[in-house]
Amino acid sequence: MISKSVFPRHSKADLAVASHGDGCFIVDKAGKRYLDASGGAAVSCLGHSDDSVRQAMIKQTETLAFAHTSFFTSEPAEALADLLIANAPKGVTRAYFVSSGSEAVEAALKLAKQYYVEIGQPERHRIISRRQSYHGNTLGALAAGGNVWRRTFFESMLAETSLIAPCYAYRDQQAGESEYDYGQRVANELETEILAVGADKVMAFLAEPVVGATAGALASVPGYFTRIREICDKYGVLLILDEVMCGMGRTGSFFACEQDHITPDIVTIAKGLGAGYQPIGAALCTDAIYDAIAAGSGFFQHGHTYLGHPVACAASLAVMHRILDDDLCARVRQQGALLNDRLHARLGQHPFVGDIRGRGLFRGIELVQDRTAKTPFARARNIAGTIKKKALDLGLICYPMQGTIDGQQGDHVLIAPPFIIAATEIDLLVDLLGTAIDHSIASSA
Repeated sequence: MISKSVFPRHSKADLAVASHGDGCFIVDKAGKRYLDASGGAAVSCLGHSDDSVRQAMIKQTETLAFAHTSFFTSEPAEALADLLIANAPKGVTRAYFVSSGSEAVEAALKLAKQYYVEIGQPERHRIISRRQSYHGNTLGALAAGGNVWRRTFFESMLAETSLIAPCYAYRDQQAGESEYDYGQRVANELETEILAVGADKVMAFLAEPVVGATAGALASVPGYFTRIREICDKYGVLLILDEVMCGMGRTGSFFACEQDHITPDIVTIAKGLGAGYQPIGAALCTDAIYDAIAAGSGFFQHGHTYLGHPVACAASLAVMHRILDDDLCARVRQQGALLNDRLHARLGQHPFVGDIRGRGLFRGIELVQDRTAKTPFARARNIAGTIKKKALDLGLICYPMQGTIDGQQGDHVLIAPPFIIAATEIDLLVDLLGTAIDHSIASSA
């Protein structure tokens, strides 16, 4: 019996009732099993029944469930911070815990602004990010992103943000242009925009190392982020990397930016940080940012009731130990390569698949009506929505989205299964996904 009291995400959706988790599967109340090929929204990196995380949560509730951080710290928060910083990019030294990815980005933006106030540059306020980005659903995070669909109802409430081109080689690399030259060209848009706004007014550049929901596992070309880092350093602009979806091992390295060989000033994490067992996120920063506040006001003018929650931190600590102690990043690289091979074998020559991309167990399939011209399907056909429904009917959870190209046109499917996924489950995933794509395109013609 579905309650009439819940305010659902979609008033017209007819949702099954989830009953329990079993490894990479969720089982509904009727007993139907669903292979979770997207980890929900790239969250469930350990699947849905990891006993070590469950036991850590139970143990923590038996000693301390909650202590407000204006009065106390807690052992799980201290241990989790130490573990994250020990494995963070060189120079990232402090962790500020929150309860979600949106909160982590919101905290990062406010931290950046307060940093400039503390060092005597209060005029810096402008954020530059990229079209086809997504950084969260709170007003500050939403304003800082380029997700057209999510912004629509709230445009009049959003702070002004500059948006430059994404690094989207499949669509924007020019004929005769090398991959490297393309990356440098679009990276240089950041310098152009900084100068247009006024270098003394720009606060931060915000980007996902691998773009998730909005563009479908879109990774930059080699050299792109190196140039971005150079430009930020040249003009004293903070580089904030949003690893909420792509971090914590998802792309095959603990932090996604390791593969781009750069260090951010602030990096945000969530989703895989708690693996879905508890809501948790974090903003990590360098000593330069922390020290400016510590030597100035001494107080970060921000906070939420549940930040640094002991049970959430205990759950996350268990998740991080599973990822690090069991070297699941190596497993992600191995299974990610297998997934990539299977996707290419099944869909690489598919007449309606334009691009298969991503890193590790973070893969995107871009769908097109014409492979040669890269023409997207008409939005009215709702290819992404039809795939999602058909996949669920078949017992597969995936993450299709519309608006891949410009917020309106284009369809893709995001795949982000648990790190524990077996080869046989990868085969099942690809088979069901291929069937869902074939059926959806045929039925919407």
